[in-house]
Amino acid sequence: MKNLIIIFVIVLFTGNCFAQKELNFEVEGTKRMAVIYEGEAKRKKSSVVFVFHGHGGNVRNAQRKLNFHDAWKEALVVYMQGIPGVQGITDKAGTKNGWQKNPNELEDRDVKFFDEALKQLSKDYKIDNKKIYAVGHSNGARFVNVLWAMRGEKFAAFCSVAAQGGLMIKDASPISIWMSIGENDPIVPAKGQKLSIPVVQKILKIDAKKGETDGEITTYKGTNKTELIVEIRDAGHEFPQDSIPKMVEFFKRNVKN
Repeated sequence: MKNLIIIFVIVLFTGNCFAQKELNFEVEGTKRMAVIYEGEAKRKKSSVVFVFHGHGGNVRNAQRKLNFHDAWKEALVVYMQGIPGVQGITDKAGTKNGWQKNPNELEDRDVKFFDEALKQLSKDYKIDNKKIYAVGHSNGARFVNVLWAMRGEKFAAFCSVAAQGGLMIKDASPISIWMSIGENDPIVPAKGQKLSIPVVQKILKIDAKKGETDGEITTYKGTNKTELIVEIRDAGHEFPQDSIPKMVEFFKRNVKN
């Protein structure tokens, strides 16, 4: 019996190791990297979640703090890593990892990284093109909105935490989004983030008076079965880990037409 227990632990550990893989790319001469959790994508058509860390972050801390692979084990979860070259609020020299903040900035280096990653994953795995999602924190959330503006046709839904798109997305196509804002955010003030809410409501043709509020979350129904989730937290700039299971359910119920 003791031997059986040892074998079980080894198999379980080995399985977890194989589930996580590092992918390396070269995008126009620049080396880029992502870490993926395969979920069930080797065996059957699967949802894909792209995860973008905040400024100064990396895929390792993203796996800990934005741990979507734990909450959605069946999905192919892709932790993308930024590179230096973008000025941050706390990194004026741009020496830390980050993401482009606007379309056509830095020769769209990060949009091209996304394009290359999706292209490669589509070759290697069984991807459901109607169930591709992106979630980002801070500078990563800003980049999620860049993707909405430039690659919206690829996605079924987005989640942006502690940074919103504003006028950058005013002409974007209607796509469901979860917007999470900390009332006490010391880095990206909540007042500025909230200015993006009516922009999104206009895109999704939402009547602002018809939201349904449950605690910190207000849900709005938009055009073409889209929805807007506005989460106003009594919190700061951190990613709301307690909300991840609800974010996963939000993704699951939003499928591209």
